[in-house]
Amino acid sequence: MNNHPPGSRRGRFAPSPTGSLHLGNARTALVAWLRARSAADGFVLRIEDLDGPRTVPGAVTGNLEELRWLGLDWDEGPDVGGPHAPYRQSERSARYQRVLDYLRHDGLTFECWLSRKDLRELASAPHGALPAYGHFERRLNSKLRKQKQAEGKDPSIRLKGPETAAGMATSFDDLLAGRRHFDAAAGIGDIVLKRADGLWAYQLAVVVDDIAMGIREVVRGNDLLASTGAQLVLYHALEAPPPAFLHLPLLLDEQGERIAKRNGALTLGELRSAGVPASRVSGLLAHTLGLLRQPDEVCPTELLSALTGDWIGRLHRDNFRLSARLLEWLTGR
Repeated sequence: MNNHPPGSRRGRFAPSPTGSLHLGNARTALVAWLRARSAADGFVLRIEDLDGPRTVPGAVTGNLEELRWLGLDWDEGPDVGGPHAPYRQSERSARYQRVLDYLRHDGLTFECWLSRKDLRELASAPHGALPAYGHFERRLNSKLRKQKQAEGKDPSIRLKGPETAAGMATSFDDLLAGRRHFDAAAGIGDIVLKRADGLWAYQLAVVVDDIAMGIREVVRGNDLLASTGAQLVLYHALEAPPPAFLHLPLLLDEQGERIAKRNGALTLGELRSAGVPASRVSGLLAHTLGLLRQPDEVCPTELLSALTGDWIGRLHRDNFRLSARLLEWLTGR
């Protein structure tokens, strides 16, 4: 399944500019950087700013400054350029359109007139995850097409999903989580490629960009593990080999909640302003990953030089809860 050249770890970190990076973001970026650099491979910084309304002015520049303060660098990115520019998804629309046209020409797409509200009502799931879009939804979509057009609605564009999982690349070996399998028909279905409001879907953009930029290893949080199945279906449709995947267990707060911007998590900007040394931040993150027995001040380059052999085996397999004691050590309070 992972048809990448032996030893190739060309990686990337792709933040969404919705505010300052928090410790969970920095932890993922650190591992992605360590993986690429420990194999002497390239590292790409890409900005995933497809959702314009959620983009915070100045966040792109701020995020780059935060990562550099932490001690990370990159070979290609929005500030340094590179052979696969532009490195902001908001500037790559023409590329996504070409891929959509290719899939449409091969008869692999269709117009979907059902809104998320329609789908929630069908599934009786006002807040939960929607079931895979399949036979029933397709039939209803055909039935309501003329009505929706008469109402002036715009359709989304979906990829025609597989009828069965036979022959589909829906299993993969995660570098940390092990073997994972997705039911292509019942668990993935017909995925959205372009939304009804004209915005490009995350799944299409991330796959197109990773193919175009030659990304051979993707490091991200295990909250995105479910997205991998849909992306494997897209790689299959585009006849492109997928990268290797490494899904990290999450960093949690003391209450066991996922550290996220919306929860007011500690940000790199706040820590920097408070005078916390960057080496203390990276040392804490290394400890939460299992790369240090105890938290200690260490910069990423020092950590890199100390890593030998298959150090993935040292990474924690479970989510890590950040205790008050560790936060006190981090801030020196």
